[in-house]
Amino acid sequence: MTQRSVVVRLKRHCNSKRKCQRKADARLYQGLYTKESKVKKLYESWLNEIKVTTSRGYWGNYEGYWKNWIEKELGYLRIEEVTEQHFQNIINAAYIKGLSKKTLQNMRACMAAFMKYCRKCGVTTLAIENVTIPKRAKVGKRTILQPDDLQKLFTIDTTLFKNRVAYEPLVYAFRFQVSTGLRPGELIGLKWDDIDLESGYITLQRSVNKFHEVTTGKNDNARRVFILTTLSKSILIEHMKNNKACCEFVFPLNQKVLKTQTYYDRWVKYRAHAGITDATPYELRHTFISIIKRLPEGLIKPLVGHSVNMNTYSVYGHEIDGELMQVSELIQAVFDNIGVKYC
Repeated sequence: MTQRSVVVRLKRHCNSKRKCQRKADARLYQGLYTKESKVKKLYESWLNEIKVTTSRGYWGNYEGYWKNWIEKELGYLRIEEVTEQHFQNIINAAYIKGLSKKTLQNMRACMAAFMKYCRKCGVTTLAIENVTIPKRAKVGKRTILQPDDLQKLFTIDTTLFKNRVAYEPLVYAFRFQVSTGLRPGELIGLKWDDIDLESGYITLQRSVNKFHEVTTGKNDNARRVFILTTLSKSILIEHMKNNKACCEFVFPLNQKVLKTQTYYDRWVKYRAHAGITDATPYELRHTFISIIKRLPEGLIKPLVGHSVNMNTYSVYGHEIDGELMQVSELIQAVFDNIGVKYC
Protein backbone atom coordinates (compact mmCIF):
# COMPACT_ATOMS: atom_id res chain seq x y z
CA MET A 1 0.00 0.00 0.00
CA THR A 2 1.46 3.34 -1.07
CA GLN A 3 1.85 6.32 1.28
CA ARG A 4 -0.72 8.29 -0.72
CA SER A 5 -3.34 5.58 -0.41
CA VAL A 6 -2.76 5.42 3.35
CA VAL A 7 -3.29 9.20 3.60
CA VAL A 8 -6.48 8.98 1.52
CA ARG A 9 -7.87 6.20 3.71
CA LEU A 10 -7.06 8.17 6.86
CA LYS A 11 -8.85 11.25 5.50
CA ARG A 12 -11.91 9.16 4.61
CA HIS A 13 -11.89 7.63 8.09
CA CYS A 14 -11.65 11.07 9.75
CA ASN A 15 -14.42 12.51 7.57
CA SER A 16 -16.63 9.53 8.28
CA LYS A 17 -15.94 9.86 12.00
CA ARG A 18 -16.86 13.55 11.97
CA LYS A 19 -20.09 12.85 10.10
CA CYS A 20 -21.04 10.20 12.63
CA GLN A 21 -20.32 12.58 15.47
CA ARG A 22 -22.50 15.28 13.90
CA LYS A 23 -25.33 12.81 13.44
CA ALA A 24 -24.98 11.64 17.04
CA ASP A 25 -25.05 15.25 18.28
CA ALA A 26 -28.12 15.95 16.16
CA ARG A 27 -29.91 12.89 17.56
CA LEU A 28 -29.03 13.97 21.09
CA TYR A 29 -30.36 17.48 20.60
CA GLN A 30 -33.43 16.30 18.72
CA GLY A 31 -34.16 13.97 21.61
CA LEU A 32 -34.30 16.99 23.91
CA TYR A 33 -36.08 19.47 21.65
CA THR A 34 -38.36 19.50 18.63
CA LYS A 35 -39.66 22.15 16.26
CA GLU A 36 -42.61 22.53 18.64
CA SER A 37 -40.40 23.37 21.61
CA LYS A 38 -41.03 26.73 23.21
CA VAL A 39 -38.45 29.46 22.65
CA LYS A 40 -38.34 30.02 26.41
CA LYS A 41 -37.12 26.49 27.08
CA LEU A 42 -34.49 26.66 24.32
CA TYR A 43 -33.23 30.04 25.45
CA GLU A 44 -32.88 28.88 29.06
CA SER A 45 -30.97 25.82 27.87
CA TRP A 46 -28.65 27.99 25.79
CA LEU A 47 -28.03 30.38 28.69
CA ASN A 48 -27.14 27.46 30.96
CA GLU A 49 -24.63 26.29 28.38
CA ILE A 50 -22.86 29.62 28.02
CA LYS A 51 -22.87 30.13 31.78
CA VAL A 52 -20.62 27.08 32.00
CA THR A 53 -18.26 28.23 29.26
CA THR A 54 -18.10 32.03 29.72
CA SER A 55 -17.85 34.64 32.48
CA ARG A 56 -20.75 36.48 34.07
CA GLY A 57 -19.62 39.66 32.35
CA TYR A 58 -20.45 37.94 29.04
CA TRP A 59 -23.64 35.99 29.73
CA GLY A 60 -25.08 38.60 32.10
CA ASN A 61 -25.91 40.91 29.21
CA TYR A 62 -27.56 38.09 27.28
CA GLU A 63 -29.69 37.23 30.28
CA GLY A 64 -30.69 40.89 30.52
CA TYR A 65 -31.65 41.08 26.86
CA TRP A 66 -33.90 38.05 27.36
CA LYS A 67 -35.68 39.36 30.46
CA ASN A 68 -36.10 42.92 29.21
CA TRP A 69 -36.77 42.48 25.50
CA ILE A 70 -36.86 39.03 23.96
CA GLU A 71 -39.03 37.01 26.36
CA LYS A 72 -42.20 39.08 25.99
CA GLU A 73 -41.98 38.90 22.18
CA LEU A 74 -40.87 35.28 21.69
CA GLY A 75 -40.98 33.43 25.02
CA TYR A 76 -44.14 31.41 24.50
CA LEU A 77 -43.88 30.89 20.75
CA ARG A 78 -42.87 27.55 19.31
CA ILE A 79 -39.47 27.77 17.66
CA GLU A 80 -41.04 26.79 14.32
CA GLU A 81 -43.24 29.91 14.49
CA VAL A 82 -40.36 32.35 14.86
CA THR A 83 -39.45 34.55 11.89
CA GLU A 84 -36.84 37.19 11.23
CA GLN A 85 -39.53 39.83 11.62
CA HIS A 86 -40.01 38.83 15.24
CA PHE A 87 -36.36 39.73 15.90
CA GLN A 88 -36.67 42.91 13.86
CA ASN A 89 -39.65 43.91 16.01
CA ILE A 90 -37.50 43.52 19.13
CA ILE A 91 -34.73 45.68 17.67
CA ASN A 92 -37.24 48.31 16.57
CA ALA A 93 -38.89 48.42 20.00
CA ALA A 94 -35.51 48.87 21.71
CA TYR A 95 -34.61 51.60 19.21
CA ILE A 96 -37.86 53.47 19.96
CA LYS A 97 -37.01 53.29 23.67
CA GLY A 98 -33.76 55.08 22.90
CA LEU A 99 -31.15 52.31 23.18
CA SER A 100 -27.85 53.16 21.51
CA LYS A 101 -26.59 51.72 18.26
CA LYS A 102 -23.91 49.75 20.10
CA THR A 103 -26.47 48.17 22.46
CA LEU A 104 -28.72 47.26 19.54
CA GLN A 105 -25.77 45.63 17.78
CA ASN A 106 -24.96 43.63 20.91
CA MET A 107 -28.61 42.57 21.18
CA ARG A 108 -28.63 41.40 17.57
CA ALA A 109 -25.40 39.46 18.17
CA CYS A 110 -27.07 37.79 21.15
CA MET A 111 -30.11 36.75 19.08
CA ALA A 112 -27.88 35.48 16.26
CA ALA A 113 -25.91 33.32 18.71
CA PHE A 114 -29.14 31.93 20.14
CA MET A 115 -30.46 31.00 16.70
CA LYS A 116 -27.16 29.32 15.89
CA TYR A 117 -27.69 27.18 18.99
CA CYS A 118 -31.21 26.33 17.80
CA ARG A 119 -29.88 25.30 14.39
CA LYS A 120 -27.34 23.06 16.13
CA CYS A 121 -30.24 21.49 17.99
CA GLY A 122 -31.82 20.69 14.64
CA VAL A 123 -35.09 22.48 15.45
CA THR A 124 -34.86 25.32 12.91
CA THR A 125 -32.98 26.50 9.85
CA LEU A 126 -33.67 30.18 10.50
CA ALA A 127 -30.82 32.71 10.51
CA ILE A 128 -31.32 36.42 11.20
CA GLU A 129 -28.91 37.87 8.66
CA ASN A 130 -31.55 40.32 7.38
CA VAL A 131 -32.29 41.88 10.78
CA THR A 132 -31.02 45.46 10.59
CA ILE A 133 -30.17 48.26 13.01
CA PRO A 134 -32.19 51.46 12.33
CA LYS A 135 -29.97 53.98 10.57
CA ARG A 136 -31.00 56.73 12.98
CA ALA A 137 -30.03 54.77 16.09
CA LYS A 138 -28.14 57.12 18.36
CA VAL A 139 -24.41 56.79 18.61
CA GLY A 140 -23.06 57.28 22.13
CA LYS A 141 -20.85 60.32 22.48
CA ARG A 142 -17.45 59.92 24.05
CA THR A 143 -15.70 62.50 26.20
CA ILE A 144 -11.91 62.60 26.05
CA LEU A 145 -9.28 64.53 27.95
CA GLN A 146 -7.90 67.60 26.22
CA PRO A 147 -4.25 68.75 26.48
CA ASP A 148 -5.08 71.00 29.48
CA ASP A 149 -6.66 68.03 31.25
CA LEU A 150 -3.59 65.90 30.57
CA GLN A 151 -1.33 68.58 32.04
CA LYS A 152 -3.42 68.49 35.24
CA LEU A 153 -3.41 64.70 35.33
CA PHE A 154 0.37 64.57 35.13
CA THR A 155 1.01 67.28 37.70
CA ILE A 156 -1.68 66.89 40.39
CA ASP A 157 -1.18 64.01 42.83
CA THR A 158 -3.88 64.84 45.36
CA THR A 159 -7.59 64.25 45.80
CA LEU A 160 -10.30 64.99 48.35
CA PHE A 161 -10.67 62.31 51.00
CA LYS A 162 -13.16 62.89 53.84
CA ASN A 163 -13.23 66.58 52.89
CA ARG A 164 -9.47 66.86 53.23
CA VAL A 165 -6.79 67.13 50.56
CA ALA A 166 -4.86 63.85 50.49
CA TYR A 167 -2.50 61.91 48.23
CA GLU A 168 -4.26 59.78 45.59
CA PRO A 169 -2.54 56.35 45.46
CA LEU A 170 -4.22 55.48 42.15
CA VAL A 171 -2.98 58.56 40.32
CA TYR A 172 -0.29 56.46 38.65
CA ALA A 173 -2.96 54.03 37.46
CA PHE A 174 -4.87 56.92 35.85
CA ARG A 175 -1.70 58.17 34.17
CA PHE A 176 -0.65 54.72 33.03
CA GLN A 177 -4.06 54.00 31.51
CA VAL A 178 -4.15 57.21 29.50
CA SER A 179 -0.58 56.60 28.29
CA THR A 180 -1.19 52.99 27.18
CA GLY A 181 -4.88 52.75 26.24
CA LEU A 182 -5.57 49.78 28.50
CA ARG A 183 -9.14 48.91 29.33
CA PRO A 184 -9.93 49.47 33.03
CA GLY A 185 -10.19 45.73 33.65
CA GLU A 186 -6.87 45.10 31.93
CA LEU A 187 -5.20 47.74 34.07
CA ILE A 188 -6.64 46.24 37.27
CA GLY A 189 -5.59 42.71 36.25
CA LEU A 190 -2.02 43.71 35.38
CA LYS A 191 0.72 41.94 37.38
CA TRP A 192 4.38 42.80 37.78
CA ASP A 193 5.24 39.44 36.19
CA ASP A 194 3.62 40.71 32.99
CA ILE A 195 6.15 43.53 32.69
CA ASP A 196 9.84 43.51 31.82
CA LEU A 197 10.95 47.02 32.69
CA GLU A 198 14.43 46.46 31.28
CA SER A 199 13.27 45.60 27.77
CA GLY A 200 9.99 47.50 28.05
CA TYR A 201 7.87 44.54 26.97
CA ILE A 202 4.43 44.17 28.53
CA THR A 203 2.18 41.13 28.06
CA LEU A 204 -1.55 41.47 28.64
CA GLN A 205 -3.16 38.15 29.51
CA ARG A 206 -5.96 38.83 31.98
CA SER A 207 -8.70 41.26 32.93
CA VAL A 208 -10.90 41.81 35.98
CA ASN A 209 -14.56 42.46 35.23
CA LYS A 210 -17.20 44.34 37.21
CA PHE A 211 -18.15 41.13 39.04
CA HIS A 212 -14.54 40.84 40.29
CA GLU A 213 -13.94 37.80 38.08
CA VAL A 214 -10.53 37.31 36.52
CA THR A 215 -10.94 36.58 32.80
CA THR A 216 -8.71 36.33 29.74
CA GLY A 217 -10.06 39.63 28.43
CA LYS A 218 -12.88 41.06 26.37
CA ASN A 219 -12.08 39.09 23.21
CA ASP A 220 -9.39 37.04 21.48
CA ASN A 221 -7.50 40.20 20.54
CA ALA A 222 -7.30 41.37 24.16
CA ARG A 223 -4.28 39.15 24.83
CA ARG A 224 -1.43 41.08 23.30
CA VAL A 225 2.15 42.27 23.62
CA PHE A 226 3.54 45.77 23.21
CA ILE A 227 6.51 47.88 24.30
CA LEU A 228 6.18 50.61 26.90
CA THR A 229 6.94 54.16 25.85
CA THR A 230 9.42 56.26 27.78
CA LEU A 231 6.44 58.01 29.35
CA SER A 232 4.61 54.87 30.48
CA LYS A 233 7.83 53.29 31.76
CA SER A 234 8.60 56.43 33.80
CA ILE A 235 5.11 56.27 35.33
CA LEU A 236 5.69 52.69 36.47
CA ILE A 237 9.11 53.48 37.95
CA GLU A 238 7.72 56.46 39.85
CA HIS A 239 4.79 54.33 40.98
CA MET A 240 7.20 51.75 42.42
CA LYS A 241 9.03 54.47 44.38
CA ASN A 242 5.88 55.95 45.90
CA ASN A 243 3.97 52.72 46.55
CA LYS A 244 6.31 50.27 48.24
CA ALA A 245 3.72 47.81 49.53
CA CYS A 246 4.34 44.35 48.08
CA CYS A 247 1.61 42.92 45.87
CA GLU A 248 1.65 40.81 42.71
CA PHE A 249 -0.73 43.28 41.06
CA VAL A 250 0.68 46.52 39.72
CA PHE A 251 -2.18 48.75 40.86
CA PRO A 252 -3.76 47.32 44.01
CA LEU A 253 -5.49 49.26 46.74
CA ASN A 254 -4.49 48.44 50.32
CA GLN A 255 -2.61 45.41 48.95
CA LYS A 256 -5.84 43.92 47.56
CA VAL A 257 -7.03 43.49 44.00
CA LEU A 258 -8.74 46.70 42.97
CA LYS A 259 -12.46 46.56 42.15
CA THR A 260 -13.72 48.25 38.99
CA GLN A 261 -16.33 50.24 40.92
CA THR A 262 -13.69 51.44 43.38
CA TYR A 263 -11.45 52.48 40.51
CA TYR A 264 -14.35 54.40 38.97
CA ASP A 265 -15.24 56.13 42.26
CA ARG A 266 -11.65 57.15 42.98
CA TRP A 267 -11.25 58.54 39.47
CA VAL A 268 -14.48 60.60 39.73
CA LYS A 269 -13.30 62.16 43.00
CA TYR A 270 -9.84 62.83 41.64
CA ARG A 271 -10.99 64.44 38.40
CA ALA A 272 -13.42 66.71 40.31
CA HIS A 273 -10.65 67.81 42.66
CA ALA A 274 -8.18 68.36 39.80
CA GLY A 275 -10.71 70.18 37.60
CA ILE A 276 -10.47 67.59 34.82
CA THR A 277 -13.16 67.02 32.17
CA ASP A 278 -15.87 64.52 33.20
CA ALA A 279 -14.52 61.53 31.30
CA THR A 280 -15.05 57.97 32.55
CA PRO A 281 -12.20 55.50 33.18
CA TYR A 282 -13.05 53.79 29.88
CA GLU A 283 -12.81 57.14 28.17
CA LEU A 284 -9.19 57.39 29.28
CA ARG A 285 -8.69 54.58 26.77
CA HIS A 286 -10.57 56.61 24.15
CA THR A 287 -8.33 59.56 24.98
CA PHE A 288 -5.25 57.47 24.21
CA ILE A 289 -6.70 56.24 20.91
CA SER A 290 -7.66 59.80 19.96
CA ILE A 291 -4.13 61.00 20.74
CA ILE A 292 -2.49 58.39 18.51
CA LYS A 293 -5.14 58.36 15.76
CA ARG A 294 -2.66 59.71 13.21
CA LEU A 295 -0.69 56.49 13.42
CA PRO A 296 -1.44 53.85 10.75
CA GLU A 297 -4.58 51.85 11.64
CA GLY A 298 -2.67 48.61 11.17
CA LEU A 299 -0.41 49.59 14.07
CA ILE A 300 -3.15 50.88 16.35
CA LYS A 301 -5.56 47.91 16.25
CA PRO A 302 -3.24 45.22 17.63
CA LEU A 303 -1.85 47.70 20.15
CA VAL A 304 -5.25 48.36 21.76
CA GLY A 305 -6.71 44.88 21.26
CA HIS A 306 -9.22 45.62 18.52
CA SER A 307 -10.18 42.98 15.95
CA VAL A 308 -8.99 43.27 12.36
CA ASN A 309 -10.20 41.69 9.14
CA MET A 310 -6.91 39.94 8.49
CA ASN A 311 -5.02 37.65 10.85
CA THR A 312 -1.81 39.40 9.77
CA TYR A 313 -2.05 41.73 12.76
CA SER A 314 -2.91 39.08 15.34
CA VAL A 315 -0.82 39.30 18.50
CA TYR A 316 -0.04 35.61 18.07
CA GLY A 317 1.51 36.17 14.65
CA HIS A 318 5.15 37.01 14.01
CA GLU A 319 6.02 40.68 14.29
CA ILE A 320 8.27 42.38 11.78
CA ASP A 321 11.64 42.99 13.42
CA GLY A 322 11.55 46.23 15.38
CA GLU A 323 7.87 46.93 14.72
CA LEU A 324 6.82 47.06 18.38
CA MET A 325 9.69 49.40 19.18
CA GLN A 326 8.67 51.59 16.23
CA VAL A 327 5.12 51.83 17.59
CA SER A 328 6.44 52.73 21.05
CA GLU A 329 8.63 55.51 19.63
CA LEU A 330 5.80 56.89 17.48
CA ILE A 331 3.45 57.06 20.48
CA GLN A 332 6.10 58.73 22.61
CA ALA A 333 6.61 61.34 19.89
CA VAL A 334 2.88 62.14 19.89
CA PHE A 335 2.82 62.67 23.67
CA ASP A 336 5.95 64.81 23.42
CA ASN A 337 4.28 66.88 20.72
CA ILE A 338 1.30 67.78 22.93
CA GLY A 339 3.61 68.68 25.80
CA VAL A 340 2.98 65.77 28.18
CA LYS A 341 6.21 65.13 30.04
CA TYR A 342 6.91 63.05 33.08
CA CYS A 343 10.23 62.72 34.93
